[in-house]
Amino acid sequence: MFEERAGQPLRILALADESEPALDSAETRQGLLPVDLIIGCGDLPVDYLRFVTDIFNAPLAFVRGNHDVGGAWETGEATDVHLPQPLPDGRPIEEAGITLLGFSGVPWHGGSGLQVGESALWRRAVGSWLRLRLRPRRPCLVVTHTAPRGINDGLDRVHRGSTAMRWLAGTIAPPLWLHGHTTLITRRLDARRVDEGGTIFYNCAGAVLVELLPPD
Repeated sequence: MFEERAGQPLRILALADESEPALDSAETRQGLLPVDLIIGCGDLPVDYLRFVTDIFNAPLAFVRGNHDVGGAWETGEATDVHLPQPLPDGRPIEEAGITLLGFSGVPWHGGSGLQVGESALWRRAVGSWLRLRLRPRRPCLVVTHTAPRGINDGLDRVHRGSTAMRWLAGTIAPPLWLHGHTTLITRRLDARRVDEGGTIFYNCAGAVLVELLPPD
């Protein structure tokens, strides 16, 4: 991957939960170039994802958040017309030369929206671990809407993270884990970033530019 890029970093624009006003500025967008991949961590309007993808002319890989229901999602227009299909839950794919692993939705909490029972999350987590064992060792980036339990999640039941995702994080130890859902109001820590077990966990509420550097 990095050999083909002459050692240059892979630049990822990660988005989640709320539109970033700074991206309305053409000057700001120009300053972010080049962008090699756009990652959506959920709860973003379809037209906003389409807008960002078009202006940066970069591929989009995304998961659905708990609020990504109804409207264009229900009619199928979201992915039939405007966007690619979301990352398949628990099934690794290759994009921009790296292995991506995605999980949509949030743990069931009794409210509305796209919720997944913890038992189903466990099945998907274990299944993804088994699939990764059969693949060549390559950089793995995990993209979720919910955070792993106890890492960048919230204290209330709606924003509490997934125990299955926490297990998966400790088991596969990916270099980078990007998530949303825990907005700046509901997060338990002042910092967006947590480093644990060799993984950087980053809360992407709004927008963040990530550079993946060549290994030493």
